Amino acid sequence: MKIRVAITIDAPPADTWRTVEPIERHVDWMVEADAIRFIGAQTRGVGTTFDCVTKVGPFHLTDRMTVTEWEHGRLMGIEHRGVVAGRGRFTLRRRRGGRTQFTWNERLTFPWWMGGPVGGLAAKPVLRGIWRRNLRRLKAIVEAA
Repeated sequence: MKIRVAITIDAPPADTWRTVEPIERHVDWMVEADAIRFIGAQTRGVGTTFDCVTKVGPFHLTDRMTVTEWEHGRLMGIEHRGVVAGRGRFTLRRRRGGRTQFTWNERLTFPWWMGGPVGGLAAKPVLRGIWRRNLRRLKAIVEAA
């Protein structure tokens, strides 16, 4: 299942990145992310690994995530290993007027006991709605700074 959400933030990419770069602060703008615990000392860049406790409705999951892509100020890619597996990516692009186009792409696979592809299809509008709300929260945080 693929999901893509995007938002334009009235701040330059460098300001947006300052909010997105600290992975431990994603809980400030991701409503479903309840806690982030790093595995090891590394907290930035490719190879950073962490457990993310996620709550979506009645589901509480802990996913092991690893940063697979990192271009400072421009892109962060994550691999999800857990009950729901897949890859996600945040990209930041400069837009006119010093604004940022922030795009969140995810490709997720649901296990058979969560309905597999059918479960993913059913979850897609729910997740898209949650992630759109997350991006509105991110936008508010960045623009208030």
